[in-house]
Amino acid sequence: MSKIARNPVQVPSGVECKVDGQSLALKGAKGSFDYTINPLVKVTFDDNQLVFEPQNNAKNGWAMAGTMRSITANMVTGVSDGFEKKLELVGVGYRAKVQGNQLNLMLGFSHPINHDIPDGITIETPKPTEVIVRGSDKQRVGQVCAEIRAYRPPEPYKGKGVKYADERIIRKEAKKK
Repeated sequence: MSKIARNPVQVPSGVECKVDGQSLALKGAKGSFDYTINPLVKVTFDDNQLVFEPQNNAKNGWAMAGTMRSITANMVTGVSDGFEKKLELVGVGYRAKVQGNQLNLMLGFSHPINHDIPDGITIETPKPTEVIVRGSDKQRVGQVCAEIRAYRPPEPYKGKGVKYADERIIRKEAKKK
């Protein structure tokens, strides 16, 4: 039995929630989601709570109920508060700036890198070496950050590259003479 699935998801005020069979619709200040719940899971909405339980005692019902509960909890947080990740550019001459619908990155290559900003995601650059990615979909925010980081991941000797703000780079010792 899943301990996660037993906890109901609290829906805050300002978020509209509609459950119709296996479809779930959430709408809030930061966006909206339409999601289809797995057929092994039964979801009910009452008293501003979403409750998940397995359908007909299915073999993997509790595991899938826990998964659906976590996904739904992230969607509720996304439409009410949103998600945010910060990236830092470490290196001489490394900088970023937003130009229209593109993020322009200078990462030590002979050419600038232009990364298209997808719909539903906003990117800010308060400093030339800091990038803030915001959005209502946790998975999409993480994916965009991973794509930006993949252009120049941090290297272990000097720590140069694009890293998450809370990431700790384990350094290697340089070669000795």
